[in-house]
Amino acid sequence: MKKRRFGKTDVMVSEISLGTWQLGSKWGDPFDAKVAQETLEGATAQDINCYDTADVYQGGASEEAIGQYIKTLDEKPFVITKTGRRLNPHVAEGYNEENIRYFIDDSRKRLDVESLDMVLLHCPPTDVYYNPDVFKLLDTLKEEGKITHYGVSIEKVEEGLKAMEYEGVAAIEVIFNMFRLRPLELLFEQAKKNDVAIIVRVPLASGLLTGKYTKKTTFSPGDHRTFNRNGEAFDKGETFSGVDYELGLEAVEELKKVFPNQNLAQIALRWILMFDAVSTVIPGASKAEHIISNAEAAELPPLTKKQMKAVEDIYNKYIKDPVHYLW
Repeated sequence: MKKRRFGKTDVMVSEISLGTWQLGSKWGDPFDAKVAQETLEGATAQDINCYDTADVYQGGASEEAIGQYIKTLDEKPFVITKTGRRLNPHVAEGYNEENIRYFIDDSRKRLDVESLDMVLLHCPPTDVYYNPDVFKLLDTLKEEGKITHYGVSIEKVEEGLKAMEYEGVAAIEVIFNMFRLRPLELLFEQAKKNDVAIIVRVPLASGLLTGKYTKKTTFSPGDHRTFNRNGEAFDKGETFSGVDYELGLEAVEELKKVFPNQNLAQIALRWILMFDAVSTVIPGASKAEHIISNAEAAELPPLTKKQMKAVEDIYNKYIKDPVHYLW
């Protein structure tokens, strides 16, 4: 597995890392510790040295499983965890010292570490980015040795640009894929200028870019692809990247013509790796075999200029209006 520099942290991370929203389960299914263990072992076998988790994933079980697993390894992976979504209601006022300290200490306990490698604010309300006290607190937590690095997971490009005004921000996690091109316009440029790592999440548009779904595909009631298509539970951009499902299927059929007889999921990951602002991509996996397929994407040859232009043309025709302007 090739490694990339993780911005100003100077840590070298695998190009393809492991997103653990689904660790030990499929969306909407109960957590299974055995499946989680097998998935993490599969990541190690593919030389993946970076995991992305959050305190709300599987009610904390994702962090606990990772914490237990990394104790069995000689070389410790770089663990990114996110904080803030346990707030109910999830409002800017909740991002205060008492709550953040409580959440950070809880994550330290579940991961069983003195210092968290990287903490990201977990898609906080936009007003949080305009509150310097939040970022001063994160600086204090670094000084206290409770966290080593920090950054933000964002919904909107605007939030990432604002976050980079704070010198301590070392990483930005953002949705970026063949159906979400806006980060290319300014965010990536500024991230490179400020030496801020870019973590790409939702790289397969909630599975839409695997090319395996049809109009007849159904998802379980507990799957966000069933209940959040219009943002009923959280930002709709998290589900299919905010793309209308049936329109997305049309665009996928066009992509298949550009990449005939190829694994579209792997192509979608390789497309993201064409951009040097990207430090790592975090596709999720609910089975070890998914990890093997994801890792193989990094070994594919670079896409041609013609192929890259074709992807852009499909985006402009099917996706850009209105998705481009919402996030």
